[in-house]
Amino acid sequence: MLDSFYLQYLFGGFVSLIVITNPLSKIPLFISLTQGMSLDVRKKQANWSCYYAAAIMLVSLAAGNLLLVFFGISYGALRISGGFVVGIIGYQMLFGSRDQGGAPVVRRDKDDYSFFPIAMPGISGPGTIAVVIGIASEIAELPNVMDMAGAFFMTGVAIVLTCAVTWIVLRSADYISGRLGPSGTAVLTKLMGFLLICIGVQFIGSGIRTFIAGS
Repeated sequence: MLDSFYLQYLFGGFVSLIVITNPLSKIPLFISLTQGMSLDVRKKQANWSCYYAAAIMLVSLAAGNLLLVFFGISYGALRISGGFVVGIIGYQMLFGSRDQGGAPVVRRDKDDYSFFPIAMPGISGPGTIAVVIGIASEIAELPNVMDMAGAFFMTGVAIVLTCAVTWIVLRSADYISGRLGPSGTAVLTKLMGFLLICIGVQFIGSGIRTFIAGS
């Protein structure tokens, strides 16, 4: 049985990432960009978008701490700034009224939007990267090497699960959009926005504690 210590990185990471990525909010973007494409090409767009998003998040998890050291950024500063970024995104989701639908646009099969803008910044935007690096910075402060390895692995699994859920949503975009409708999607987006604000506050509090401990 997995230790609760590792499970907190698996489930905590998954919840944080699924909230910040908010797969349902990517449905209008995906539909508008792939409209006019054949079914096979749309499936490939969904596949590669999630592959790219997973790669971006995994690289951020693995190399995020190296970038912090290179630029001389402390863990506390990262968590506080990341918390503000995540909180602002959550605020926009909760109180914003931007229309992500737009007019239908005819696309051709040779067009490729899987990396930009679907994977980045659509799925793996600044907020997502900030969350991943924030988790990586917490793991890097663990005193035990085995605990660090296990926590990194579980967070990696959480990233893969998040992208798997996003993949299912994108592959079912037309069906989900028809079932939820604009109002249902808006309600879920606002709920995700509130949860993001909570995660942002948690990041800021963690960063402040790190600053106090290091002073």
